Amino acid sequence: MGWFSKARKTAGWMATSFQGEGVCVAIVSRPSTGLPKVEAAGFSKGKHSQWPELLQKIAKDYQAASYQCTTLLAPTEYQLLSVDAPNVPPEELKTAIRWRLKDMLDYHVDDATIDVLDVPVDKNAGSRAHSMYAVAARNQLIEQRQTLFTDAKVPLTVIDIPDMAQRNISALVEPEGRGLAMLSFSGEGGLLTVTYQGEIYLARRIDISLDQLAQGDADQRRALHDRITLELQRSLDHFDRQYHFVNVPKLLMAPMGEAGAGLREYLATNLYIQVDALNLEQVLDLSAVPDLKFLESQQRFFMTLGAALRHEEKAL
Repeated sequence: MGWFSKARKTAGWMATSFQGEGVCVAIVSRPSTGLPKVEAAGFSKGKHSQWPELLQKIAKDYQAASYQCTTLLAPTEYQLLSVDAPNVPPEELKTAIRWRLKDMLDYHVDDATIDVLDVPVDKNAGSRAHSMYAVAARNQLIEQRQTLFTDAKVPLTVIDIPDMAQRNISALVEPEGRGLAMLSFSGEGGLLTVTYQGEIYLARRIDISLDQLAQGDADQRRALHDRITLELQRSLDHFDRQYHFVNVPKLLMAPMGEAGAGLREYLATNLYIQVDALNLEQVLDLSAVPDLKFLESQQRFFMTLGAALRHEEKAL
């Protein structure tokens, strides 16, 4: 079991994600032609203490043994850190990255499970600073999650993160030769990513939840919209300075339901790039799961579907 290991089968992925009220599951296949197809999706309601029995039921109901299986960590369960790429042979990369992380984690680096994501450089720029993303999570948490799935008889192949799940969806709608900014919100906060040629170049968390955006009066919502706008402006300006070779003409907002309409209009008025809303019907075949045609359902399953869209990863 790995974090970003290369896929070995083509039958499709079954992804699970743990949310405050239960467990989401989605199965996605990639036919040789046409859109990726959502074969199944479901939500099992239950508390944290019920996760083992919920997973056991999911394993049986969705025939988990037939698929490659992945699950998502929650934002609070890992850190995604930008680091300068060390000038070492590939076989020494993770050791070198671990050394660089020793003062960046709030726990001992020996207690961390670490993986690395490359951020490609401009091929026409010659020698240039090369960045990478390091993903770190506590060994104890990873071991507990593996045990949870083993006991439930779900053959867990990969543990993934929401940033990569969002990347998978963004990669389906990137304009040819250009980058794409994507913004999503959940009960755990917001996530901005910028992808280019299927690679993730920027991932930034926004400390505002979907519940906050859906509640409060007009003044409170406007204040939240202001905060989001400022964070986006700063992040996109920083990205433009760091990766000037990537043209990002559009921000695409993930499905949010009613809470998203006002925010999209506000961002469209106050940002210098085009702002559009994504409907997953544009990029996925949802015919087998009609409930996913509703934007509220698309919001709930967004990250789980992104994880199930997992394709082959480049080995570092």
